[in-house]
Amino acid sequence: MTQDTNPSKSKGKSKKASKTEMRRSARKFAVQAVYSWQMAGQPINEIEAQFRVDNDMSQTDIALFSEILRGVSSKSAELDEAFAPFLDRSLDDLDPIERAVLRIGSFELLHRIEVPYRVVINESVDLAKVFGATESHRYVNGILDKLAQRVRMVEIRARHEANKK
Repeated sequence: MTQDTNPSKSKGKSKKASKTEMRRSARKFAVQAVYSWQMAGQPINEIEAQFRVDNDMSQTDIALFSEILRGVSSKSAELDEAFAPFLDRSLDDLDPIERAVLRIGSFELLHRIEVPYRVVINESVDLAKVFGATESHRYVNGILDKLAQRVRMVEIRARHEANKK
């Protein structure tokens, strides 16, 4: 399930990745690691160590990768409970990639409040486009948008008010 997500390979080794690219890389590795954790049930510290050894993470925000991976694994029940009301199927019937992306997006919406909700949704949609089935990005977008309406209402209202001016 590992895909080469190192931005330096396509842009030449001499270019340092931007903070945005490093965070995007962290999320790509995180979705793969969460997927692996969901499928194998291996201890999260082993999965994290394996990813650090098996992948070139020099262009990755490793702290963010670790925060997402550990946060999703330790709070998976809370995250599932947060987005489950918006699903059109049972949690067990979700595609494992969609579940991993929804867990990551939910984690960021609930626990990384410094990240704007639109960034969280856009990054999650991009992950679903890269790793998910053909239309899974639309599904992920709809679920996370509904969750954001519930958990980021103050931020959404402030954005709407600022746009009116």
